[in-house]
Amino acid sequence: MRMNVHSHEIKAARAMPDTLAIPQDRAIPILAAARSAFAEKGFDGASMQDLARAAGMSAGNFYRYFPSKNAIVEAMIAHDLMGVEADFQRIIQSDRPLDALREALAWRLDNPACLAEGPLWAEIHAAAARRPQIARIVGRMEEAVLGYLLTVFARIAGLPPAEAEERFSGHAAFLVFLFKGTMQQASAETCQLAPKMRSDLRELILSTMKQTLDDVARAATHPTD
Repeated sequence: MRMNVHSHEIKAARAMPDTLAIPQDRAIPILAAARSAFAEKGFDGASMQDLARAAGMSAGNFYRYFPSKNAIVEAMIAHDLMGVEADFQRIIQSDRPLDALREALAWRLDNPACLAEGPLWAEIHAAAARRPQIARIVGRMEEAVLGYLLTVFARIAGLPPAEAEERFSGHAAFLVFLFKGTMQQASAETCQLAPKMRSDLRELILSTMKQTLDDVARAATHPTD
């Protein structure tokens, strides 16, 4: 049986940041320029003037769209979550959601574009440790991803959403922790691993993810364990 993500999602809807208040065709290139500036200069090192310059705008015009770095991060997350939601929608609607989720995780683990985002998100998470508002924004993003994962788990295990949340919150949090750490470290300048070591590490990460998902899948055949 197929189910719609919106009818059974656990926490994602209430966790998602507000949608962008400016037109997408204008916001996307500005956000892309801001990502580049943050990646180059760091979250604290990039001034609002640097961000405006990267976007090819005057500082005054830039402030009309984004009055602060916090607003830029929130817009980045809102934009990224639209893609995340679409990915999870496809997984949940799949006839084989377990395989679809495994494939999606492996694809993101190997995608150069995803790896390139690692340093940026490492900067943002470091800023979250110092800035409560950034921490709240990042927390909303992670809560949304956890909600989507738990919705997939409910679909895989054939459980009601509330029971899936009770049984598998730790599994979902572990996958987010493992994936986030991998993305941030795999592309870090201080983590230039030899090719064989990188390959071995990739296989260990995928194996660990598989074991975690297998635990969820077993609930379908052992619902009272």
